[in-house]
Amino acid sequence: MIASVSGSVAALGPDSAVIEVGGVGMAVQCTPGTLAELRMGEPARLATSLVVREDSLTLYGFADEDERQIFELLQTASGVGPRLAQAMLAVHSPDALRLAVSTGDEKALTAVPGIGKKGAQKLLLELKDRLGRPLGTVPASRGAVAAAVPGWQEQLHAALVGLGYAAKEAEDAVAAVAPQAEAVVADGGEPQVGALLKSALQSLNRAR
Repeated sequence: MIASVSGSVAALGPDSAVIEVGGVGMAVQCTPGTLAELRMGEPARLATSLVVREDSLTLYGFADEDERQIFELLQTASGVGPRLAQAMLAVHSPDALRLAVSTGDEKALTAVPGIGKKGAQKLLLELKDRLGRPLGTVPASRGAVAAAVPGWQEQLHAALVGLGYAAKEAEDAVAAVAPQAEAVVADGGEPQVGALLKSALQSLNRAR
């Protein structure tokens, strides 16, 4: 198993990064929050999980070991593959998922694309004794990720499309959170992709 990769960031895409390790570029699938913390040409270290299929080898990357552990634990539930586990971590931090499962917060799970009411109920039942209690005193939020690089609209749109939404739905969601991003800019800050993604998913969930 490849437990981690360290090296220079050679490329960044909507849902993946290429980390150059010993002269070899390793493609790593990442959540928008993790990608927002990476910078082209700068060193990076990602905890990783290798998913082996008959026709593919896919490396998933995470900001830390805790995210990697939760990613793997989520897949012990029936019907949860790596893509859905990654989508859950794109919406919620590890501690937020622990809190949701430990308190039976069905609404938090249905905020994830691909999880309906019945699916959320099933996951809460199966994961109840697997994730443990939140580690921090306050549940971590995806709004706490590093500031996004310029071009938050393109990054957010690409992230939503990568999570399975149609281009038009993604455009509407980007427009819905634009005032939030503009308020941050007006205060001299930079819009955070993680925070905007969470708001965009909430707006899409309300629209259904």
